[in-house]
Amino acid sequence: MRGILNKTIADPKLFKKQLLFWSQQFREIVFLDSNDYPQDYATYDCILAVDAFTSIKTDHYNAFEDLKQYQQIAKDWIFGYLSYDLKNDTEALHSKNHDGLEFPDLFFFQPKKIFLIKGNTVEIQYLNMCDDELDDDFEEIINYEAQSSSNQQPLAIQQRITKEEYFDKATKILAHIHQGDIYEANFCMEFFAKNSTIEPLEIFSKLNEISKPPFSVFFKNNKQFLLSASPERYLKKESENIISQPIKGTAKRFEDPIEDEKSKQELENNPKERAENIMITDLVRNDLSHTAQKGSVQVTALCEIKSFLQVHQMVTTITSKMDAQYSAVDVLKTTFPMGSMTGAPKISAMKIIEEVEETKRGLYSGAVGYFTPNGDFDFNVVIRSILYNQENQYVSFSVGSAITSLSNPEKEYEECLLKAKAMREVLIGKDL
Repeated sequence: MRGILNKTIADPKLFKKQLLFWSQQFREIVFLDSNDYPQDYATYDCILAVDAFTSIKTDHYNAFEDLKQYQQIAKDWIFGYLSYDLKNDTEALHSKNHDGLEFPDLFFFQPKKIFLIKGNTVEIQYLNMCDDELDDDFEEIINYEAQSSSNQQPLAIQQRITKEEYFDKATKILAHIHQGDIYEANFCMEFFAKNSTIEPLEIFSKLNEISKPPFSVFFKNNKQFLLSASPERYLKKESENIISQPIKGTAKRFEDPIEDEKSKQELENNPKERAENIMITDLVRNDLSHTAQKGSVQVTALCEIKSFLQVHQMVTTITSKMDAQYSAVDVLKTTFPMGSMTGAPKISAMKIIEEVEETKRGLYSGAVGYFTPNGDFDFNVVIRSILYNQENQYVSFSVGSAITSLSNPEKEYEECLLKAKAMREVLIGKDL
């Protein structure tokens, strides 16, 4: 079904840049880059998939079943996304908030052309219908002049929820917590620009350069774009092994090494941050148990501190072994949306989130990734990301933080602004 060719590349960093620039000619693009961040569960350093042969696009209704059928019929690589609002397929929930982006709830495609980079080797897989183009494309890519541009004009970014409104809404969530309705809720707010145009490749390149996260994404579906600097893995499947790595807990980085180390240590020992991470860890353990072999759910690393260019984060790793009676899509369906973006208990938290937030989340706090031909998969969490509908001329990014009984609304608001820093910087050229 696919012609496969392995090539040696002298300079992987340059090749990735050339590859991304070359890809812009196609209607569908998924570019996944680990930025060489050290991690335990990386299969590839970078992947590019372009040019749909087949695809599926749908709203939330029956979405996971439709995806299961598509994935099982294709029996090939498929790339795409799950939006947060697929929650409405798995639970009796709805989304009534403002949606300026208007992306489909689910989109996947079977690419004609795939590039899989590991070290100094790129494995190129083309569907047989176009494998005669493989050598010519490779020559074109390695001779591509990847030029940087700086044509982007600063945008007039608006904030959907004011500071005062944020405090009011956070206080309402705290009231729910004190009443025992929930333990934790991930409360998010949107920054946006109407009647605006951006150069997606330029913005992504800048965002990726100042963040260098392990799960970055350049995604294009015709005129809909995701430019993601995500540090978080949602879920990975390797054979029967399932890996989830939720992030909960954030601290500022400092240029001064002593201040930076102090910030890192304070995060590691902060009882509020540890509590919110452990609550989500319990939620993920429970979610994974629905499709796991009995007794196989394990926390292999609890509240580890990982440092990224923008922030320090607290990351936990939870693993399980999938019971053979379930499919790959079943694992996604029973764990989606990811606990780090909802709260606990999950359904109650999602209902409260819908009441207090002003924006339909859509692809934000959803997941982007891929399935392999044998049914393995790897998906990120869509955070630290810019979304752009070129047709609507609408640019959006959202940030959030976990509200718990120990939360101070002022500090939660400051955490949101910290997370917004990189996106705002690339869109308007300065910090908040």
